[in-house]
This record gives sequence, structure tokens and C-alpha cells, in this order.
Amino acid sequence: MNTSMDTTQELLKFNHLYSWSAFGLVTILLFFISSLRDPLSNIPGPWYARWTGLVANYHWVSGRKPSYIHELHQKYGPIVRVSPREVYITDLEAVRRVFSIKNEFPKTKWYLDLVPFVENVFTTPDIVRHRRMRRLISSPFSESGLKAFLPQIEQKVDLVINCMEEESKTRGVADIYKWWLFMTTDVIGELSFGESFRMLESRKVNQYIADLQTNGAMSSYRSAFPFLFQFYVRLGISLPFFDKAREFSVREKNYATESLQRHKDLVEKEGLDKPTLFTKAYEAQSNESLTADELRDNAQGFITAGSDTTSNTLSYLVWSVCRNPEVKSKLLRELEVLPDGFTYDDLRHAPYLDRVIDETLRRFPIIPAGLPREVPKGGADLCGYHIPAGYTVAVQNYSLHRDPVAFPDPEKFDPSRWENPTQAMKNAFMPWGGGSRSDLLRTTSRKAGTSIGDGSVLQSFS
Repeated sequence: MNTSMDTTQELLKFNHLYSWSAFGLVTILLFFISSLRDPLSNIPGPWYARWTGLVANYHWVSGRKPSYIHELHQKYGPIVRVSPREVYITDLEAVRRVFSIKNEFPKTKWYLDLVPFVENVFTTPDIVRHRRMRRLISSPFSESGLKAFLPQIEQKVDLVINCMEEESKTRGVADIYKWWLFMTTDVIGELSFGESFRMLESRKVNQYIADLQTNGAMSSYRSAFPFLFQFYVRLGISLPFFDKAREFSVREKNYATESLQRHKDLVEKEGLDKPTLFTKAYEAQSNESLTADELRDNAQGFITAGSDTTSNTLSYLVWSVCRNPEVKSKLLRELEVLPDGFTYDDLRHAPYLDRVIDETLRRFPIIPAGLPREVPKGGADLCGYHIPAGYTVAVQNYSLHRDPVAFPDPEKFDPSRWENPTQAMKNAFMPWGGGSRSDLLRTTSRKAGTSIGDGSVLQSFS
């Protein structure tokens, strides 16, 4: 009897071992079969990219993804695989096709994961919806449209210079990044909602500014691991990090809602609708061509997209100029001939400042990381490879702006390269990203805030 039981146990152990071994072999076999059928198997890239995107996500949340992707391009060439379903490209012909105004390559869901439950003109993958929203808010962003707002911008620039001068006298130094962020936040409030956030007057880092400063880090986690955040919401339990992320999202929505309400109250109180970047959008809400949620989502997008992006550029420009004595000397000579309290129109006679701005945007683009697009139905042939429909192709300006063919000695800060830019330079220059959506950021950032702000500060502190 005991012998029989021992035999049975041995058989069960053997069958158990055999079953697990068979399962393991089948799993490995299926794994390799799927890899042989992998449509991206011939595209160069690190060995692990075939199996996982965790390495790319790690560099994304740690803030190193632009340099990581750039290193891969340097090693593998103009097209590189970074995950099972995503490739990056730098070939300019392929880049132009991906970002063509035909919008053949729509934005991926990744943009919606950056800020969950918010779909605005910057993030929506729906081309029809994007065009409808863009028609309602794009007209003020033309150069002629922006002229109406120049007095408000110039007023804030004068105020920020006074703040910097006072801090410099009391501390011996001025925290220009802090002041630029305060200024751009106030400008966005004034232009979008008819009323400043009054950060320059309060001169304090409040919760709103703290949220703006952590927005990038929070968005990187949400877009890298969207399934974790979705799982947390469904789970309905309290976890510290996810609780903070949820509270952050709620506050972002509240900032937009409160700003819109302040504008509404201002109009009702004064009986006059002060022109803003959203005036046309407010009218659209009245005739129901834009919903209340769409108006709020776009307001939220402008608050986050317009503040720290412009302040970063302003800070990098001052830093770069101060580190290059020759550039600084040449720029100051140009600014010295401008009248005190010069305006935007006076800057038309400052071509070297324009070159300094362009070179700053080349070295430190507003959006340095990858901009993913979805390959359309039928797939696409890019850089000599066929990419199937539904896969992701991305482009990062960090690499385009360091192309040694377009920009010789790319790590050198050299504004003179923009005196006679080549066609290759023009094609590779995409500091605001690609496609029509980038135009909304381009005008406000470059044409007004950056040129007036940095020109005034450099002249004042020379």
C-alpha cells in the first residue's frame, strides 16, 4: 500500500514537473514565433526594445529621455526602435511627412494620458475636433492679432524688471527663473481671461506656482504608466502618490474653472467684454459650438502650456548669453541704440536678438522630447522600413536640432549661424513641435514674450 502511494506521488511529481516544463517550452516557442512575425524586427535598436518599453519609460520619468533617444540615434541611425510598438526618426523627409498639414498621422492616446480627462486643442487626437477648436481660438495668435495685447505684455515686462532690480539690490542676485515664471503666468492670465494672476504683485510661490513647477514630472508618470493610474481609480483605495496625482488633477481643473468664472464676473461687473485670446471661444460657447467642458479644457491647456514653456526659454536665453561674452557684447551693442522703454515694434530693428532667440530655441527647444504619432491605415514606409498601421512613430526636436549636417558644431551656442540659415536648418528647426498645433505656441512665445522680455532685461542689467 505504501509502495503504491509512493509510486503515485512520484508520478504526480513527475507529471507536475513535466507539465510546467511543457508550459515553459510552449511559452518560449510562442515567444520566438511572435518575434519572427514581428513587423519591426528589422529596424535597428537595442535588443530589449523588441520585448519592452520600460527602459524608455524609465528615462522619460527620470528626465533623461531626450539624451537617451539621441544616443540611440547616434548609435543606430535615423530610425531606431525604442519599444515593441514605437520607433523614433530623424530623417527630415520622413519627419515632414509625419507632421504634414494633411494630418495623415494623428496624435496618439499618449497626449491624453499626460493630463487625464482633459481634451483640448493641443492634446486631442480627433482631427475634426481639433480643427473646430483651432478655428475658434487661433485668430488672436497671428502676429497682427497679438498686437492688441502688446500693451499688457509690455506692462508686465516693466514690472518684472522692477522686481528683479529690487531683489538684486537686497540679495545681491536675482532669481530670474522665478520672476520669469511669475511674469509669464500673469501674462497668460491677462491675455486669456482678462485678469492677471497677480503673481508679480504677491511675489510668492503659492500652490498654483508649485503645481506649475511639478506639472512636467506628474505628467511624465501619468503618460508612462497610464494603466497604473486607471487601476488606482477603479480600485478606489488610498495610496499616497496616486492621491497626490489625483489632487493635482483636481486643482488643475479648478484653476481653469475659476479663471473662466473670474472673466465672466468681470464682464458682468464692467459691462464690457475686454478682448482676450478666448473672446471668440466665449462667443462660441454662447452659440453652443463649443461646450463648457471644451472651454475649460482649453483654458487649462493654455495655463500649463503657456507659462513654464516661455519662462524656460527666457531663462535659458539669459543664461546662454551671460556664458558667452562675445554674444553678450554684440547683443548689448544692438540693444543700446534702442530707446528707453522700447516696444515690440522697436525690436524689428534688432536682428541679432532674433538670432539669439532662434539659437536658444535650437539648443533648448520648448518641447525637446518625442512627439508620438499613430501610423495611419495602410501603414507607412519611413526611412526604408514599413511601419504597420496602429504603431507609433515619434520625432524629438532635441535630436533634429543637433544634426551636424544642418547645424555644424551643434553643441556650440552660435547665433551667427542664423544670419543666413540654410534650407536644411529651416527644415530641422522645430522648437515648438511639428504640425499646425505648434503655431499657437510659436507666436506668443517667440514674437512677444521672449523678445520683449529678454531684450528689456538685458538692456536694464547691462
